Parts: sequence; C-alpha cells; structure tokens
Amino acid sequence: MSGLNPGIVKRLSSEKYLKSTFVLAIDLFVSLVASGVVVLFADLLELGGTGSSDFTITWFVAAFVGSLFGFLSTNSYEGVIRHSTLRELTSLCEAAFEKEIVILLGLAIFILPGISTKVFWILPAIDLLVTVSLLVVVRVSMVVLYDFLTGHLRLKPAPDAIMQRVLVYGIAEKAIALSTRFVNSTHFDILGYITPAGSTGIKQLNGKPVYTFSDLTELADLKEKLHLQGIIFPIPNDVRREANGLVEQGRQLNIRLYVVPSVDEVDADSEQKKLGMRDIRIEDLLWREEIEISLDEVRAELDGKTVLVTGAAGSIGSELCRQLANLGVERIIMFDNAETPLHYLRLEFDDRYKWVKTVPVIGDVRSEKRVDFVFRKYKPDMVFHAAAYKHVPLMEENPCEAVLVNVMGSRTVANKCVEYGVGKMVMVSTDKAVNPTNIMGCTKRLAEIYVQSLGLALENGLMEGKTQFVTTRFGNVLGSNGSVIPRFKEQIAAGGPVTVTHPEIRRFFMTIPEACRLVLEAATLATGTQIFAFDMGQPVKIADLAARMIRLAGFEPDKDIKIVYSGLRPGEKLYEEVLADKENTTPTTHKRIFKAKVREYHLKEVEPVMDNLVELAVKVEINPMVKLMKATVPEFISNHSEFSAFDNPIHQH
Repeated sequence: MSGLNPGIVKRLSSEKYLKSTFVLAIDLFVSLVASGVVVLFADLLELGGTGSSDFTITWFVAAFVGSLFGFLSTNSYEGVIRHSTLRELTSLCEAAFEKEIVILLGLAIFILPGISTKVFWILPAIDLLVTVSLLVVVRVSMVVLYDFLTGHLRLKPAPDAIMQRVLVYGIAEKAIALSTRFVNSTHFDILGYITPAGSTGIKQLNGKPVYTFSDLTELADLKEKLHLQGIIFPIPNDVRREANGLVEQGRQLNIRLYVVPSVDEVDADSEQKKLGMRDIRIEDLLWREEIEISLDEVRAELDGKTVLVTGAAGSIGSELCRQLANLGVERIIMFDNAETPLHYLRLEFDDRYKWVKTVPVIGDVRSEKRVDFVFRKYKPDMVFHAAAYKHVPLMEENPCEAVLVNVMGSRTVANKCVEYGVGKMVMVSTDKAVNPTNIMGCTKRLAEIYVQSLGLALENGLMEGKTQFVTTRFGNVLGSNGSVIPRFKEQIAAGGPVTVTHPEIRRFFMTIPEACRLVLEAATLATGTQIFAFDMGQPVKIADLAARMIRLAGFEPDKDIKIVYSGLRPGEKLYEEVLADKENTTPTTHKRIFKAKVREYHLKEVEPVMDNLVELAVKVEINPMVKLMKATVPEFISNHSEFSAFDNPIHQH
C-alpha cells in the first residue's frame, strides 16, 4: 500500500471522470474481444462454415460496426463510471443487442449460404451473452479499482485533505443518491444516515448505518460517539420541518448544517458548485412548506415568445428573467433604470443562460417615449411589470415620486401593451395595496385600479385591444434588496444590535423563486382581467426572525447580540392583511392561488383622476395629491404619518 504514489490518489480524486472517448474505446475493445472468444469457440467445435476467412472478416467487421453503432446510439459511454447504476448497465445491454442485429444482417447479406441455420442464430446469441458479461465485468472492475485507489488509500489522508465527518438526513431516494455521490468525496466522510426516532425501523441502508435521535441529549451522544461535525439535508423542505428540532439542536451543539442547493442558485465558479452544498440560510427556514407548482402549462404558453420584464434588475425582476430563461422563451427584454445592476444581470446571462437571447435596455417607466421605443422595436408578446418603488418609509417621505413611478409608470406600460397588441400584461403588486396605510401601498392600489379598469374596458368592448391584464399580490420576499434579511445580516456581522421596529410586528414571507413561480402560474391561470392573491401561510414575528438569524450565525440573542426595538415607522402596519381570506377571495384550480374580490372601477371615471394625480405629482403639490389619493381609495387610512390629518373619519378602521 505504501509503495503507491499518493499523488495518484489525489489526481484520481480530483478528476471528474474518464473522458468519454476513452470509455468508448475500452467498450469497443471489450466487445471485439468477446466476438473473438465466440469465433474461437466456434472453431474449436468445428461448427459448419465458421472456419473460412470470409466468415472471420465478415464477423469482425460486423461486430465492430455493430458495437460502434450500439454504443453511439445508446450513449452508454457518457456516464460517470464510478457512479454506474442499473440504468447504465441496461444501456450496455441495449448496445450489445444492436450489435447482434448488425452481425445477423452481415451474415445474412454476405455468407448466409456458407453456414448452417443453427450457426446463424446460435453464434450471435452466444456473442450477446459473452459481450454483456465482459462489459459488466470490466465496468465493475473499474469501479472496484477506483474505490481501492481513492477509498482504501484514503485511510491515511494528506494533511491538506481533512474531511468533515457528516450524516445525511433522511432515507429518501435523494438521501441515498447523495450518499452515493459523495462516496469518494475529498471534503465529506459520509458516516451514515440520521432520522427522527420512530420514523423508520431500518437499521442499515446502502451499506451505511441509520441513526435515530429524539432530543438534544441523544444528538449530543451521537456527536461524541461518531466525532460528528456536520449534517447534510438533501431536501430543503426537510430543513423547514426540522427548524425547531434537528436544526436548532445541531446549532446548539455546534454541528455544521448543510443543504443541497437547487441548480438555479449555484453560481458557475462558486464554492457551492465545488462542494455540491451550502450552509443553511434563514430562507431555508421558511415557516411553512414552500409552494410548488407545475410549470408545464406556463412553459407551453411562453414557448418561443418575446417577453419584456420591467424592473428587470431588481430582486423579483431578475429572478423572473432567470425562470423565464428556463421556460423556452426566445427573447427577454430586460428594462431597468439601474445601470450597474442591469450590467451585472447581463453578465450573468452571458455566462449561465447562453441559449436565450437577452436585450438589456436602460430606461425609466416614467418616460413615455422610452417605453414606446421598447414596444415599437421589440414587439413583446407578454409583459411582466415589476418596476416599482417599494420601501414604505422612503415613499412616505417622497410621495410624488411614488405616484410617478408606481401609478404613472404602470399606466404608461399598460397603455403601450394595448397600443402594440401585447397578449398579456402581468403586474406585480403587494399585500400593502389591501387597505393601505401608507403612500406606497396606496400607489400600488391605484396602479391596480387603472390596470383593472383598462382590462374591463377591453373586455366590455368599450375600446379596441386584445391585451389581458393580470395582477398578482403577495407579501414580503425573503432576501430581496433592502429587506430585513440583508439588513439583519449586516447588523449581526457588525456585532449588533439588531433593530426591530416593534416586538409584535408580523409579516408574511415567501422566497424570491417561490414568488416568481407563483407569478408565472397566475399568468397562466388568468382567464380575463383578474387580481390574484397568494396564500402566504402564517405570519412571522420579525423579532423571532431576528433571533433565529442570530442563532444561525452562532450567537445567542440578547446575550451575544442584542435585539432593540426602534418603534413603528411612518406608514407601517403592525400586522399585514391576510391575502387569501375566504371573505375577500374565490378559489382557483391552484390551492394556494386565489382571485381577489375587489371593487370594479370604470375607465372613464379613473382616467381623469390619474391625470390629476400625475399633474399634482409633477408639480410636487404633495398635500392636494395625497387628499386625492385618499378620496379615490377611501380605505387608505395613514398609520403613524403626517398624512393622517387628511383621513376621512368615516372610513377609519
């Protein structure tokens, strides 16, 4: 053992796989050896017609052509040898069978008269058995040899190859696949599997033990017994289920916790790609199961289309672009006024989404002429309107800009959709538009009102056009630009304190990819001018969110890092509205997407109001503008704001 060069082991471990051309050459050689053994067998038995040179030449030429055809048609040489499964072995059998068909054709065409019928059928059958047997033996031998060199010798790892001793959570197929995939890892030593006590009676799986735990004490015993350093979760939903169990207990015991990331979130050159996993983040601990949807209908609707995304460089807009790239769209027009973020988005798509055409356009939805240029030049089939100002306190201080972007900008985009015959416009709205208590929420409600009234005017034949208008409402998005997650991370990294506005403030949350998938699904469900609301689950206390983030970082709340309360900000609600209440929604075919029941407005009534609002915003006449907003949206009652003075007492709630 000691005579082998450790460099060989290191090199074998670091290389991803044997080149496919080399594997093909080995398979061809083995297949021809098998055919040679069969010919030798025929000669020894002196089977009629097999001793001639014509037979030998025909046999080997047909064997070579048939083998090459079989391997190429089944791609049996493309897999990673050390991860071979029954599927790869089935491909080898198919390739060998195709080889025998070519041999039979060769014998029938060239030398059928010279051999007996028995020989004609028996020899290819024997050749099939010998070929498959030798190919399987060689594949298994290669796996055994690889395991010997990289696994057996790894009992004495090099100083720079220290591996973490880890368990895999669960015994599902993904857990088994992960264990198999990392069997020769130089980063992780898979010790076995771990499941909650009573969840299974299985003691061993895939050659590795299955451990159980029920509380912190048992997990601590396992850590000491196995010298356990980490736990890997192959399925993100398992992380959520164990948020208050294994995840919390593992954190208390300083056991490192990993989750296997989705393909979309792995950067090309990131550490995630090298390791195949990442540390658990707060987004993984969403307080409910992530909403899953089927994208088949979405893909069918978007296939081959040109799609315009406004606000493309933002959190929602950029994720929409990523998901659209995987749904068969032909071209994505990325429209945003933020130069640097749009530049980075373009670089990302140049690297990771080369198959889709992208057109980054610097522009502002407040500029009617710039928006018109985009529609006129690129003629989008569908528009996702995500451009908006969204920060509540900032918009409370800058109300005119909120109106110009959220109201006038949405009106401009919607009007251009009608003018240029866009099939569908999907507007991204917010739960803050429901009974708004701030300027931002009211401007989003006003945008909803205009878009809805425009769509109804088209449906009722009051104006010409074919555009279908869809609005989607959802709550806060975990990790979006400027949200609490990045802010808390910065405060924790700085040693605290972490600031929360109120001990009881609660919000509904979903992840960015989840929100975008629901937007796409709602776009497909729409059968007319509709506003869709999403079932966001249970609201989350922001103080609990802060405490959990502090613990994930390895600290104790209010001991290592303090949580301080700064008071509600202007326009801020203590509790957000429930979007999917039975009283204000009706169900759809998707159990987590609902149609909102809202008051309908007539376009002729809405248009002059919008004109006046925009005129007042342009002139920066704040007070008259806010008064008009409250008159148009009577449920708009300001919270902790100077604009409370303009509330109508009749509508206060």
